[in-house]
Amino acid sequence: MRPVRISDKLAVAAQPSPEAFRQLKAGGFTAIINNRPDGEAADQLGSQAEKNAADEAGLGYGFVPVAGTDITESDVRAFQEALAAAPGPVFAHCKSGTRSLALYAIGEVLDGRMKAEDVGPFGQSHGFDLAMAERWLARRARQQQPDVKGFFDARTSSVQYVVSDPATAKCAIIDPVLDFDEKSGSTATWNADAILAYVAAQGMTVQWILDTHPHADHFSAAAYLKGRTGAPVAIGEHVRDVQQLWSTIYNWPKLSGDGPFWDRLFADGELFEVGSIGAEVIFSPGHTLASITYRIGDAVFVHHTLFMPDSGTARADFPGGNATQLWRSIQTILALPDETRVFTGHDYQPDGRHPRWESTVAAQKRLNIHVAGKTEGSFVDLREARDRTLPMPKLILPALQVNIRGGRLPAPEDNGWRYLKIPLDAFPGLVW
Repeated sequence: MRPVRISDKLAVAAQPSPEAFRQLKAGGFTAIINNRPDGEAADQLGSQAEKNAADEAGLGYGFVPVAGTDITESDVRAFQEALAAAPGPVFAHCKSGTRSLALYAIGEVLDGRMKAEDVGPFGQSHGFDLAMAERWLARRARQQQPDVKGFFDARTSSVQYVVSDPATAKCAIIDPVLDFDEKSGSTATWNADAILAYVAAQGMTVQWILDTHPHADHFSAAAYLKGRTGAPVAIGEHVRDVQQLWSTIYNWPKLSGDGPFWDRLFADGELFEVGSIGAEVIFSPGHTLASITYRIGDAVFVHHTLFMPDSGTARADFPGGNATQLWRSIQTILALPDETRVFTGHDYQPDGRHPRWESTVAAQKRLNIHVAGKTEGSFVDLREARDRTLPMPKLILPALQVNIRGGRLPAPEDNGWRYLKIPLDAFPGLVW
């Protein structure tokens, strides 16, 4: 294992041995970035063992696992963030070092510091074949591809998106989070304001504010963002079914007359545009009665259907949920072209890895731990068995009464304060 110096900050190489970590520290390195997924080979250390060795050697550690055929822009950005966060030189590795260097080179091209045609010669000059990076860049150039910026909210493990058309600078905001602290009852707009700051910095115009479904794990910031931008707010038309179901639980018989809470209720197959890029709505029930997927150019935004391949799929045990429907919705998504980018709505960071939210249809079909090699029956058995062990999300009762009203908070009472309504004992027998 001999580190190949790429820059003053980065060196790449093959998988190091446990004994090499102290040598790397003595050689002036300050951090390790592991780009090798666990389980590739029986003799590899694995992420937890590497982290332990790095801790013992006094090295920082980052885990950004990638497979060569499944590199995404989110992986590239995660690699850049891990590199930038280190106080000094970084040692990055996969099995051979090739994937680590590919991540670096793709980032250099995306940020305008290298030309795509120079990637191959750049790799050769350091002793690596970067054909995988060349193919990735060529495929990206061919597609009608929106720019996608993800915003990860660590409090709720949610991912929010700004999806933009580079040609027109118009964008859609998908599944924005309104900050809520359940302990104090406080609300804030930090997430939404960060999104607005990004939009302003990029000189973009908000064309749409989109929710994929009424969320059970965070408050929607759609109403707040509409007030700030004037952009129309949209969701799937089956939100009416969710409203009917939950208005009974909340004892709100007049809810349907309190709206409208959205400017557009999308039907399955309905078409719209983000700038000049075509978009389509795909009805995706299973997690909820109203879940939809947004297909925008070469990207789909699936929220609670598929998670990252190492995390599996969303639960289907909420009122109105159905594991069989979820399986069939997933199959509709997986029937899209293999190169379609898949953006999920949550990431729970298994094994402590860096947050990730972008994959591809091909990667999901091959690697998703709840889908690959499964039949409808085996998936339903797995999903229902797992769901029986899960407690209700901690924010489901506060959040849904806000989100079935388009993210609108309750009106202030005569003392100026707003109040949430919590039904007691409405779900007997569930896991605590």
